[in-house]
Amino acid sequence: MVFGESFLKSLPILPVQTGLRPRQDIRVNIRDQEAVQTLAAFLNELLQELNPSRARPPVLLAIGTDRATGDSLGPLVGTRLMELAPGLLPVFGTLEEPVHAVNLNETLAVIEKQFSRPLIIAVDACLGQVQSVGSIALGKGSLQPGTGVNKELPPVGEIFISGVVNIGGFLEYLVLQNTRLGLVMKMADCIVRALIMSGVAGERK
Repeated sequence: MVFGESFLKSLPILPVQTGLRPRQDIRVNIRDQEAVQTLAAFLNELLQELNPSRARPPVLLAIGTDRATGDSLGPLVGTRLMELAPGLLPVFGTLEEPVHAVNLNETLAVIEKQFSRPLIIAVDACLGQVQSVGSIALGKGSLQPGTGVNKELPPVGEIFISGVVNIGGFLEYLVLQNTRLGLVMKMADCIVRALIMSGVAGERK
């Protein structure tokens, strides 16, 4: 469920304080050779800040649908993570069982019922400027699904991962339908490898 890149630009920046990283989010491009390592390292820092005792169970909420290529980033991430690292962490949102506008609220209720104080990592696609296509943003804060296609949905997640899959600002539904699958798959692979490398599951207790 695509949202607009302008939402990411509105996120506040943390003040420089002892023990706090001055930046609240980072952005990489899939063409960057160190993209996976950079995402993994920053995700590890966020997990240490938000879940220092590892008492809260991380949960992946991958939002989107396989009915539009550009909106399939989330489900591809969920599916690939379950294939490459089964059991790493609970996954909601795959190609077989996508999480989208119709069932998002229901899925959030299920997560809250199944897990005590879950730390939700939300993944979604994003439309942005032409120079941003292929970039991935990772940060502390919630996603606002649907803002890129004029839908009102609740903010989700405490950590967000978003990928700019195509250009926004006009005919968003048509743009999503005509997004290159190869690009979306490369972005999904980058995100999945970063999740695995980050040690997101922590130590099993």
